[in-house]
Amino acid sequence: MSKELPKNVAEWSNQEVVLWLRETGHSGVIPTFQAHDIDGKALLTLREDDLKGQGMNLGKIGEIKRLYISIKKLQKDNVTVLFDLGQIEFFSSNFYSQQRHELPSTTSNNESSIEHEFYSASVSDDGHASHLPPEIWKTVISLGYLFIVTWITAFVMVIVHDRVPDMKKYPPLPDIFLDNVPHIPWAFDMCEVTGTLLFAIWLAVLIVHKYRFILLRRFFALSGTVFLLRCVTMLITSLSVPGAHLQCQPRATPDDPWARTAYGELYNKISMAYVIWRGAGMSIQGVRTCGDYMFSGHTVALTMLNFFITEYTPRTMYFLHTFTWMLNMFGIFFILAAHEHYSIDVFVAFYITSRLFLYYHTLANNQALMQRDSNRTRIWFPLFSFFESSVDGIVPNEYESPSKIICNIICTFRDICSFVKQKMMQKTHFDASKDNKKKL
Repeated sequence: MSKELPKNVAEWSNQEVVLWLRETGHSGVIPTFQAHDIDGKALLTLREDDLKGQGMNLGKIGEIKRLYISIKKLQKDNVTVLFDLGQIEFFSSNFYSQQRHELPSTTSNNESSIEHEFYSASVSDDGHASHLPPEIWKTVISLGYLFIVTWITAFVMVIVHDRVPDMKKYPPLPDIFLDNVPHIPWAFDMCEVTGTLLFAIWLAVLIVHKYRFILLRRFFALSGTVFLLRCVTMLITSLSVPGAHLQCQPRATPDDPWARTAYGELYNKISMAYVIWRGAGMSIQGVRTCGDYMFSGHTVALTMLNFFITEYTPRTMYFLHTFTWMLNMFGIFFILAAHEHYSIDVFVAFYITSRLFLYYHTLANNQALMQRDSNRTRIWFPLFSFFESSVDGIVPNEYESPSKIICNIICTFRDICSFVKQKMMQKTHFDASKDNKKKL
């Protein structure tokens, strides 16, 4: 019965390295490894140049390559151990690739090579991902996630509207901004106009971006998560109405006896939720709600659109980035000037949205962090682990010309038609075979 190897490769002795060599089919190199006193730590830090060196004298190139593949697999499965041994710096691949030619090396050639090989196995020299499949099915799942969350949000907005505190008993809370800025009636409509403009810019970016499905997937996942969190904060605490100009009262109970039943009440709430959902919660669409204050959904939408536009457009487009930030800030100002939200609602919304966006993209762009804390990431960010499983680096900002986009649409439509035609022919053939069997 073979001895079971310890899970921590760094703790392997020479004999356990010999056992590993036998299990992986490299028994021929055992004498060489024993002669050079190769233990677990030395095994993990071996490079291809070490195996080709005259001291090892392994002979055939095929044997060297096969052994190196096994070692690379072992290194990949033990990234945390390499971090602990100081063989990989705790920086993102983008930071490393930018700095390694600018700063003098503070590590040995062996350490630098291992770190470089670890990163270059999955990302390009500039830290960008080397393989970015569109995975449209994941984008559809993320859209479904956002769809469900928007319905939950609309339903919760109906509930909190009925729970809004009585304006006569509970006046607006003291607020530094609202107490010092007069109410501007048309400001809230202007906020939604700025949001519509940001959404139009984001649509234009999506149309021309080469990796539009990855961008859509991230947008749906992040938006859904923030709005799902908003449902909780709206429901647990009902703040008083921020402005005396707002006419906020619970829904009147219909006289119909059926409407007073549990099923009738649920039906009425779903009907109201549909009105909110259909109008996207926007006042310019005729939606007026109260009680949904902590935190501001309009600020979430503005900030999310702004961050996505600035992230996925070239850094040299200073005018566009300045313009989107101005729209974001003016939109927030219009929300407060309309006295539709307290200042804390807007601040919390901006903070949560921006932090979640940055955390998500930090993990997505930094494969080293993902590998090091993969189990923790899976537990705390299950959606992230699922949606980003095939993305191994930074998504480059590459764009397609209109002719290329049209060509892709035509090819996709042609592929769909061919697939449908093939399925119809298979069904016709199956039905014909079935009829022939019945006749026999």
